[in-house]
Amino acid sequence: MSLYEKIQSDMKEAMKSRDTLRTNTLRFVIAAVKNFQASSEENRKGEVTDDTVIGLIGKEVKRREESIEAYVKAGRNELVAQETLEMEILKDYLPEELSENEIRAVALKTIEDLKANGPSDLGKVMREVMVRLKGRADGKLTNKIVRELLESR
Repeated sequence: MSLYEKIQSDMKEAMKSRDTLRTNTLRFVIAAVKNFQASSEENRKGEVTDDTVIGLIGKEVKRREESIEAYVKAGRNELVAQETLEMEILKDYLPEELSENEIRAVALKTIEDLKANGPSDLGKVMREVMVRLKGRADGKLTNKIVRELLESR
């Protein structure tokens, strides 16, 4: 069963158990996948892969994080709680995030493979590291680690 099929199945179960929060959150994901498919002719013809769904869920998680930040600044605690719960539901469908040490190891290997010399190679290294990590690490943390490693060269 693909990740997309699992999400659809879980949404049906949430509807049956009248879990509106989970139902609505999973509907957002299904809508994001359908919007992705409708975005181009190539996407309409292709199959929805787990990597695509993980990428879309990652975007939804990031959107929730940004909303939480804004709601905290505005003092809207009830909305902070809502967004936090939705974000936790979404994270259940993402692969386990790597630790800082694991990210550092991938970044070091990438820097060695690309023969990067300093901060001027940050863009090149980040592109390759993010491809290798495939959504299993936070971009900000990865950028911080890569920057540190490149500055120490």
